[in-house]
Amino acid sequence: MARLSNDFLSEIKYRNDLVELASSYMQLKRRGRNLVGLCPFHGEKTPSFNIYTENGSFYCFGCGVGGDIITFVMKIENLDYMEAVKFLAQRAGMSMPEDDYDDSLGRLRTRIYEANREAARFFYSKLMSKEGADGLGYLRGRGLADSTIRHFGLGFAPDERFALGDHLRSKGFTEAEMTAANLVFKSKSGRGVLDRFYNRVMFPIIDVRGNVIAFGGRIMTDQKPKYLNTSDTLVFNKSQNLFSLNNAKNSKSDQLILCEGYMDVISLNQAGFTNAVATLGTALTAEQASLMKRYCKEVILCYDADEAGQKATARAIDILRRVGLTVKVIAIPDGKDPDEFIRRHGDKGHAAFQNVLDNSGNDMDFRLFKLRALYDFNTPQGKLDYLNDAVKLICELDNPMERDIYASRLSDDTDVAKPTIMEQISRGIRRNNYKRRKTEFSQIQKNISARDDRVNPQHADNLRAASAEENLLAYLINNPDKLTYIHERLSPDDFLTDFNRKLYIYFSDKILNNTDPLISVSADFSEDERSKIFRLANSYPDMPHTVQALDEFIGIIKEEKSKPTDSEIRNSTQDEFASLFSKLKDSRQ
Repeated sequence: MARLSNDFLSEIKYRNDLVELASSYMQLKRRGRNLVGLCPFHGEKTPSFNIYTENGSFYCFGCGVGGDIITFVMKIENLDYMEAVKFLAQRAGMSMPEDDYDDSLGRLRTRIYEANREAARFFYSKLMSKEGADGLGYLRGRGLADSTIRHFGLGFAPDERFALGDHLRSKGFTEAEMTAANLVFKSKSGRGVLDRFYNRVMFPIIDVRGNVIAFGGRIMTDQKPKYLNTSDTLVFNKSQNLFSLNNAKNSKSDQLILCEGYMDVISLNQAGFTNAVATLGTALTAEQASLMKRYCKEVILCYDADEAGQKATARAIDILRRVGLTVKVIAIPDGKDPDEFIRRHGDKGHAAFQNVLDNSGNDMDFRLFKLRALYDFNTPQGKLDYLNDAVKLICELDNPMERDIYASRLSDDTDVAKPTIMEQISRGIRRNNYKRRKTEFSQIQKNISARDDRVNPQHADNLRAASAEENLLAYLINNPDKLTYIHERLSPDDFLTDFNRKLYIYFSDKILNNTDPLISVSADFSEDERSKIFRLANSYPDMPHTVQALDEFIGIIKEEKSKPTDSEIRNSTQDEFASLFSKLKDSRQ
């Protein structure tokens, strides 16, 4: 990738405020100079995502992700570096530079979007032709109006193996581009490429920006699998997207209805519930929960009533709660799924489903109901076991009023005095807090020992030196005017760990060229590396800022460098050992 100029990157960051941008995806609260919020990249109940206004960067102490505004866009929008820069340039009304940079990956992404859009048109045209009679009959038989079919761009893949590939080829797409979009795959016989989808009703998957990013297809026979989805591509990750979120985001509702399948979502939309979405052939993921958090405050779970659906509901509750969403659970009468329920009620489908929504309980009601069914209340032990497990659930609630309400219900249900139940809840909360603090302390110990430092694997064996190196780098990033002072006293060869030596050279070069040392970190380092770099940069306020402290960092680095290594000691002769011992003794004086 050819480099974008530092002046252009500086202008991008100047015109795009990280706080303003992040606020459109998450809620932020001011804490001193900085802002904090629930991390949009992992599930958490306690805010650990920090935005540092002085240098326009962020770091999450929960998942360890950090970076600048370009990194934020890359993560939140699932874009590569150049696409994120283009996103920010467009947002700021800036033109990309005319320099001839290598944007081959970005061009391939664009071609995949174009191939998917053309494929969606092809599938729709086939659905409306004689070849698609079976598919159209199936959709109409499921109660879908032609206007709904058009709105969702539903289609049909013909019962041929070359139809789509031949069509896309006639439109100028190469086999490599079609394969990258997962629309075709190479045949085992070596006779070109075969269509991935055939003899299936097709459901385009569209992102919130209106791009067709993938497809789901339902087979017209008893062949397995019944549903086939696009595999992950450059523009699609099934664990990070939701079906019909492009419609739901415009629903003006602070709720999302989460369903299991495409047809459930489409039927709900046709009945007027445009805030319905579905996962894409996988169980709900933390990434999808975080995605929903951007568009709503409450998720209503609408899974099937069978055993698999109930297990999925219980699992989803935990995932959604962890990202701070309120959860409700729908119990559809007679164990029907939303599609069946609405079709059965015909013209009254909207009113019937609205009534189900209005009578839905929250996730705690659902979990206690399921728990109650596991125990025999005719025995003292059965009642006691239920109470113990129910108290554990209530302890998970953050709101004291909610805990009080459910303690009252539990008391009424079991004939056990409410104060007794509240005492057990208080004990449970204390136990949970102790476990949480123990886990946090264990993580702090792990961080101090650097056992999990994947970026700098030499850190764990050189704790004192690596810590001093990191402190010096943080000092240098925040005080670039001290570069000459540091260079006069410390060379790259004095560093014991390769990664920190690399950073010392990198930041020195940026500063010598009168450039912000962090200006192009997003382009020059991996995700783990840049997260570590921005953690270092933002650790500066917590360390001493004096020149005496800087001298101490330099002194420790040089002292640690002068020590003989274990291998030197093991492999030395008697005379060499005496010399090394003397050297070691001198270094400690």
